[in-house]
Amino acid sequence: MLCAIYKSKKKDGMYLYVEKRDQFNAVPDSLRQIFGTPIFVMLFNLKGNKPLAHANNQKVMQYIQQQGFYLQMPPLQENLLEQYKNYHL
Repeated sequence: MLCAIYKSKKKDGMYLYVEKRDQFNAVPDSLRQIFGTPIFVMLFNLKGNKPLAHANNQKVMQYIQQQGFYLQMPPLQENLLEQYKNYHL
């Protein structure tokens, strides 16, 4: 199954996966506003041998089939100050 991957112009590290390129009908308007104008990254074969970098291929495919899209959130930022305090206190 091919999917189109887009990155958010507004939120660094946020990606949107849809079944067909430039088809955002299944994406709720509220999510589109938060995501901003999608920037096309690539087409990706979810059934191929190559895994996605930050998402599970099967999970992405399941979400696309069930709700028409998959939203990949940015990774959580490490709180380096808290780590420093815990280590040194």
